Amino acid sequence: MKSQYKSPYKPAHPLPTRSLILASASPRRAELLQQVGVSFTVRTANIDESRRGQETAADYVQRLARSKALAVAQTLTAHEQGQVILAADTTVAIGEHILEKPRDEADFSRMMHLLSGTWHEVLTGVAVWCEGELQSQVVTTRVRFMHLSEDDIRRYWATVEPCDKAGGYAIQGRGAAFIPEIQGSYSNVVGLPLVETLGLLAAHDLSR
Repeated sequence: MKSQYKSPYKPAHPLPTRSLILASASPRRAELLQQVGVSFTVRTANIDESRRGQETAADYVQRLARSKALAVAQTLTAHEQGQVILAADTTVAIGEHILEKPRDEADFSRMMHLLSGTWHEVLTGVAVWCEGELQSQVVTTRVRFMHLSEDDIRRYWATVEPCDKAGGYAIQGRGAAFIPEIQGSYSNVVGLPLVETLGLLAAHDLSR
């Protein structure tokens, strides 16, 4: 699957000749890159995203980000070999629990009870591949939830917003009403830590 995004951002200097492939179908990651003026195409990766045994949240998101980048790298044609591939994976963790996308309302309710009234972590693994070289980084943000009532949980599920979100909420959407405080990168909670991502891309002249 391929789609093209062109940023309206007009840089002070000409953009470099390398182009970027975003190995993610996430509209949130696409919007974040567009926000900072990065143009790219989208090519999704088809990999097994199952967690391995007692894999930590940090190891999990880093492995998936790297696997996605490598999977898309294998699809490059001969004339695409100079392109840069960006992949990412985000999860929510609280203690030993890794909270992925809710399977159904009961799973969502379980997640909200775990998050209610306490701190949790949002972790994103970011990987950048270019010409056989793969770099990656994990970024962690701490997020505090207010105490949630059963009515809060039921009403939020009814909005449908939680259905496709890691951890069952969107900080950039209605879920923001539950979050009085964060420590770290806001864009990381949305799905792509911009400062760190642009830092990785800078080595390939793609950060602007």
